[in-house]
Amino acid sequence: MKHFLFLLLLTAASAATAQKTKEESATEKFVLRLHETKFRWMVNKRLDSLANILDERLQYIHSNGWVENKKEVIEDIRSGKLTMTKIVVSEAQARVYKGFVIVNGKGIFSIIMDGKPLDVSLLYTKVYAKRQNGWLLVSRHANRMP
Repeated sequence: MKHFLFLLLLTAASAATAQKTKEESATEKFVLRLHETKFRWMVNKRLDSLANILDERLQYIHSNGWVENKKEVIEDIRSGKLTMTKIVVSEAQARVYKGFVIVNGKGIFSIIMDGKPLDVSLLYTKVYAKRQNGWLLVSRHANRMP
């Protein structure tokens, strides 16, 4: 009887783990699609859409140490101070934690900053948090690659 109960408990635990893995996988895929879509919105200056997924307390840290909040990110794109012309992501991986998803990625960001075109190879980490109105970007930090 003890052996039967142990097997039953083990089977139930395996099923619960498999379900959690499916949920995590679906969340990872969703946030990675949102992550890619955010880049398109930045290039196409879809600022209303972009604003909807940026948290009010966002810290957006650029590879040069420049730190911006949500309003500054939106205004710099609106004004043309920072123009994203093309973003090519070569890698992006997501990991789910309770209430958060961390995305690590690598890509080439073609930008115009203060009127000067640049191609910047970056490694980045982005943190998305589950809020009442969906997944929001709460933190971003990028480093230049040689």
